[in-house]
Amino acid sequence: MKLSISRTQPTLQPEEIVALQPKAAECLEALYRKTGKGNDFLGWLDLSSLFDTKLLNDIKHSAQTLSKLADVVVVVGIGGSYLGAKAVIEALSHSFSLIAPSNHPQVLFVGQNISEEYIAELLEILKGRSVACVAISKSGTTTEPAIALRFIKKYIEQVHGKDEVKKRIVAITDASHGALKKMAEEEGYETFVIPDDVGGRFSVMTPVGLLPIAVAGFDIERMVKGVYDMELSTGMEVAPSDNSVLAYAIARNLLYQKGKKIELLANFNPKLRSFAEWWKQLYGESEGKDSKGIFPASVDYTTDLHSMGQYIQNGERILFETVISVTESKKMAAVPMANDDSDGLNYLAGRRLEEINKMAELGTILAHADGGVPNIHIEMPKLDEYNLGQLICFFEKACGVSGYLLGVNPFDQPGVEAYKRNMFALLGKPGFEKDGEELRKRL
Repeated sequence: MKLSISRTQPTLQPEEIVALQPKAAECLEALYRKTGKGNDFLGWLDLSSLFDTKLLNDIKHSAQTLSKLADVVVVVGIGGSYLGAKAVIEALSHSFSLIAPSNHPQVLFVGQNISEEYIAELLEILKGRSVACVAISKSGTTTEPAIALRFIKKYIEQVHGKDEVKKRIVAITDASHGALKKMAEEEGYETFVIPDDVGGRFSVMTPVGLLPIAVAGFDIERMVKGVYDMELSTGMEVAPSDNSVLAYAIARNLLYQKGKKIELLANFNPKLRSFAEWWKQLYGESEGKDSKGIFPASVDYTTDLHSMGQYIQNGERILFETVISVTESKKMAAVPMANDDSDGLNYLAGRRLEEINKMAELGTILAHADGGVPNIHIEMPKLDEYNLGQLICFFEKACGVSGYLLGVNPFDQPGVEAYKRNMFALLGKPGFEKDGEELRKRL
């Protein structure tokens, strides 16, 4: 993976970047030494558990068991409990039908919303199919996934029988506490642990992400290797001038100081759409505190150039872009020759779409830079398990450093509880009735 911040100029000057390197290096050291804010949630930096052969083997064995039992595995989770797995699976799957590698089930996601239509249509899709479930929740009481699990469990009981439930549901939850842990113990589900020192948005490389990815048929050991190699190349012993994690964190913080309040994660490969959703949670939930933080947004090019392109090119200059570029395509397609050339595209005949897409990418980067949108460029060789592991590790580490540079705790999320309290009150949850009366007066 390669990072370039050269097109952040002239907004940023090289001397500004160099001046911030010592502080950024201190922030990285604070992560490793566990001396900064939120240091009790830094377990994702410790790779020892990933290389525990027993853990990886247990995950792979569970994935194989589910694959034999079911042709659809429903992953129940919300936020960090599903975004990472969904990002990787979609990046590696067929663009139109999420075709998994042979002899592996289709993986579907539920529990990230309370839409009645979504659940009803999921149950329609499941009719006549053999179903299993991976339920992911630290507490087991988060409203969206807890409701979804009720529906999926009932479906399995009705279609496969109550005796099959314990074989077809795997719980990924707290080691000793919570409603899902209690349910798993009482009903005999296989369980994996969400480490106490890993927050949801940093949990891709734990069973939370690795089990669904393995169920879909992808090589989790190659992902782990990618994480390991990125970890080595961006450690605190690496010179700040050579550390891509520090370069990214420094550039985005300096741009923020200069009024660039929105970061657009852009890609020219639609397979990365869900990856952007994972990235948005990672940075939005980590940095949006104390009335601070870059707002993380995303665009899919060239599609969004025909909708958002005008604003990006000529709108208010509060944006900067981070473009993820994939060098190598797995499949080849060349533009056909047309006899009449009525669309005027015969000059492209015989040329690969990948070449055309690359020229669109370069043209867009240059146009936006000329229009006052600084550009950070990330190049990955290809979309595979190894390179996605690298990208995940890169963004997670940079997020920790960036949050410390910003002066916030990147590992808590106090603001996400406000809507829950209001929702519980309006629904009449026991203990919230009085608050509900007050809220209804305001509606």
